[in-house]
Amino acid sequence: MTMDYTKIITIEPGKRGGKPCIRGLRITVYDVLEYLASGMTEAEILQDFPDLTSEDIRACLAFAADRERKLVTIPS
Repeated sequence: MTMDYTKIITIEPGKRGGKPCIRGLRITVYDVLEYLASGMTEAEILQDFPDLTSEDIRACLAFAADRERKLVTIPS
């Protein structure tokens, strides 16, 4: 079952250059994905950013997965 991230991931033209953010905060989906990719654990991210929740992190992953799924593939 796919998570409905649409109420968590927000896009506002005047905030962070219109990049997808978490619940209107100035923390972008990219930021969270970059932290995870660099090896930070969910617990470390939540400790460093107390405004975030585990659900926020899952929403970032769901958003990224959905975006990846929608990418057009180039036939070989």
